[in-house]
Amino acid sequence: MVRSHVLAGVAVFCMGFSGQVLSKVAAAEAERLGGDLTPVGAERAGNDAGTIPDWTGGLAKPPKAWRPGQVEVDPYPEDDALFVITAGNLDLYRNKLTDGHIAMLENYGPEFFMPVYQTRRSAAFPEHVYDKFRENAVTAELLDNGNGVRDTIMTSPFPIPSNGLEAIWNHILRYRGEAISLRSASATPQRDGSFNPVVNDYDYFFAYSQKGAELAEIDNKIFYLKTDTVSPSALAGTITLVHETLDQVRSPRLAWRYDSGSRRLRRSPNLAYETDLPNSSSLRSVDQKDMYNGAPNQYDWELKGKREIYVPYNAYRLHSPEFRAEDVIRAGHINQELTRYELHRVWVVEAKRRTGISHIYDRRVFYIDEDSWQILASEEYDDQGNLWRVSEAHNISYYSEPVFWTTMEMTYDLKAGRYYIDGLDNGFPAYNFQPGFRGNEFTASAARRAARR
Repeated sequence: MVRSHVLAGVAVFCMGFSGQVLSKVAAAEAERLGGDLTPVGAERAGNDAGTIPDWTGGLAKPPKAWRPGQVEVDPYPEDDALFVITAGNLDLYRNKLTDGHIAMLENYGPEFFMPVYQTRRSAAFPEHVYDKFRENAVTAELLDNGNGVRDTIMTSPFPIPSNGLEAIWNHILRYRGEAISLRSASATPQRDGSFNPVVNDYDYFFAYSQKGAELAEIDNKIFYLKTDTVSPSALAGTITLVHETLDQVRSPRLAWRYDSGSRRLRRSPNLAYETDLPNSSSLRSVDQKDMYNGAPNQYDWELKGKREIYVPYNAYRLHSPEFRAEDVIRAGHINQELTRYELHRVWVVEAKRRTGISHIYDRRVFYIDEDSWQILASEEYDDQGNLWRVSEAHNISYYSEPVFWTTMEMTYDLKAGRYYIDGLDNGFPAYNFQPGFRGNEFTASAARRAARR
């Protein structure tokens, strides 16, 4: 069992970011990784009821039906839904639902429902990443005030977490490959379901996750990201360049934007925290991209323990080239026929806005997958303590590089009756996890040259 005081639901609270928080664990405790704990720190054993199975390595190898260069195929094509949670029967399952999903069922039922499938613990990572988990466990520490980490590299620093800050840093720094190139669309459907997608090319270079990298050598960078807007024509040619920093209080995120109309590359000084995410119609903040990103200094973080809940998982139908954006998007929410929910153990982390901070969200709750450190769902509350927004991350295990990551994210605004959706990759080429990028391709001058071509 993971630390008994956590599993028992006793909150471990990182108070006010004051002082150095020692985080590394003893070597004897780290030895549990690969033993009763999986290499990433999850409980290897299933639950007593048998509804969560043992972890046996995940999808470390792709299905035989898949070929390199293809979009991922469903590894579980014979699975049928075990049951469907609806507004009419949610009381039967309430203790295994998030408050956000309860609200969605109550507000959007009967069209919003949750088909629940057999639990498949599919998350898997390369062996060299598992090795780094073990190394990080005995060396990694939070910096003063929790705004960064030290003596860690490649992947999540704290596979055996003791507080909420450690858990959220595990999500921020989780392994997503060394580099990736992909095309996908986002949209903000109107209340009637009509939408105009924005299509972007995304190029990532994960400096923190490069083989052989050392923290002192990566210039405080987690990753570099360049996006190039393909459509609509009014936005086509817009380029955004982001340098995501590790300690964003000491060295804030750097961002530039090239506007094809002005033909100039300009710094974007406010691309952080509660700033509206570009092209989101003010339905999502910048720090909700990837479910949560950026400096954690605006909140106090509490690790509430673990829960068994129904969460989005193995979303291969949403990723499938058999469907298009119009098959996914519906009025009020996505097409729930294409979703898959499973029972998984998640870490529950609550973030409460610090005194004197003006972020739009007063409180946030995150549900983090124990097998991958990916946030699967979250809830965002307003100043009056009312549930305002509900976010989901629908994930798959990728095959060309063993990575468990989102294929689609959405944030539902309960006040506006609308939502933002990102990751509409249906019909686009497979993600390329070996694009051959180098860090020097992501400088401002390189982006300026690319924009002029």
